[in-house]
Amino acid sequence: MTEPHVLFDPLLQDLGDRARDEVLAAFSAVQYAAHPVAEVQLAGLRDVTLRRHVARMLKLIGRTLVHVDGTHWTSGYADDIAATLTAQGWQPLSVVDRAVLVLVLIHSVAIPRSEGILTGDSWKSARPTTVDELRTTKISGEERRLALQRLRAAGLIQLSGDHSGGPSYIPGPQLQRLTPAARRRLQDQLILAAGPASPVAEAIRARNGATPTEQAAERRTDDTEGNG
Repeated sequence: MTEPHVLFDPLLQDLGDRARDEVLAAFSAVQYAAHPVAEVQLAGLRDVTLRRHVARMLKLIGRTLVHVDGTHWTSGYADDIAATLTAQGWQPLSVVDRAVLVLVLIHSVAIPRSEGILTGDSWKSARPTTVDELRTTKISGEERRLALQRLRAAGLIQLSGDHSGGPSYIPGPQLQRLTPAARRRLQDQLILAAGPASPVAEAIRARNGATPTEQAAERRTDDTEGNG
């Protein structure tokens, strides 16, 4: 396992063989596993010292450790790297794919959260988005079908467990790779779009420093756009 890890050798040279293997195993797991990894499964995640080595390895490639549900770990782009990529116009998803993904997130996460049904800082949702809800756009059926396939393949959405009313979708495991700051920004924007007049939206505006006048103007803009 040594040859592919020349970049990391300076960080690992003081570790014994066993500790080095544990760190490399944890690094590979958080980078490449489809789902967040339980820390009890790997010493490189359980042990704080070894976990620091994993975090340093990730930092070398612009990534960071992301703690999920208090017991699992994955990796994601560091906030500063994500900001740089965004500023450079990097966008891995097409316009259609982004539109379909946003619809799934709004119906499965943002609306339930704005209504107080869904709480906590998580993408887990028991409220799947139905195909009928995805038909409320100008996207053609074929474009929507292909977008859903691509989003599922990328792990950004997944089928829900209940197929009684036909296929329905919930957020996928790749969204767990968002850092807390990135996750909060995205969730806030989704809630403001889904329920601009909800108490949760009011709290978001207040937290972001909007004055009462600005909040009222935002609500009027949202209402106008929603009725257009």
